[in-house]
Amino acid sequence: MVSTRPDLPPFPPTNGGAPWPEFLPGWVWLCGAGPGDPGLLTLHALNALGQADTIVHDALVGPGILELARPDAERIYAGKRGGKPSPKQEDITRRLISLARQGRRVLRLKGGDPFVFGRGGEEGMALARAGIPFRIIPGISAGIGGLAYAGIPVTHRTVNQSVTFLTGHDQSGATPTRIDWAAVARASEVLVIYMGLKHLGRIVRQLMEAGRAADEPVAIVTNATLPGQRVLETTLGNAERDAASAGLVPPAIICVGPVVSLRELLA
Repeated sequence: MVSTRPDLPPFPPTNGGAPWPEFLPGWVWLCGAGPGDPGLLTLHALNALGQADTIVHDALVGPGILELARPDAERIYAGKRGGKPSPKQEDITRRLISLARQGRRVLRLKGGDPFVFGRGGEEGMALARAGIPFRIIPGISAGIGGLAYAGIPVTHRTVNQSVTFLTGHDQSGATPTRIDWAAVARASEVLVIYMGLKHLGRIVRQLMEAGRAADEPVAIVTNATLPGQRVLETTLGNAERDAASAGLVPPAIICVGPVVSLRELLA
């Protein structure tokens, strides 16, 4: 397979003499598409897009990425968005198994990394139980790549020695009950919260009740790495009000901690 688009380099490029993985019929590849910018795809993801017969993709996989697929590849939307009618996870998994059993090369394309709040582990376990061969292709997580595009490093040697990644909602869509917010607030200098905009008020109140300062820097990044990216710098005490005033809507990554202040130089 060689890329024929004039605006793209030949693919696959040289791989040190080793062949690129062949996408065999009846396989499912669980692949991270990164936070949105097509340039943040891995080479293995690009190779998968060029071979897949069927692409089952999330809502956060944009048209710029799907355009890199084979022109004749079947595209199946399987996005789950809060508050909107969405496919059930069980139905998505059953469809992956059914397509693979039909001999299709099935690319399950997920925003970010499939194993970072992406339910890739659940899908992989179901495929294993069904006897479907699969490959995992990691992707750049929005909590790292998205913040980097906003000029925020999740770690900086002179600022923090720890970072914690959290989800802002559980399986039911509510604020996670299994997170010990008080322990997290005390233990980690920097918090990166996925899918937390809906419950932002409750999250910041729990963090402040656990001792985080109201004037601690906070950044909220929406549509990370895409042309419509927005970055709101605020504080923990003002985050809920400022996010509402700015009209921010998901998808969003929230960063709490001193590394947000480095954006003044790095953005």
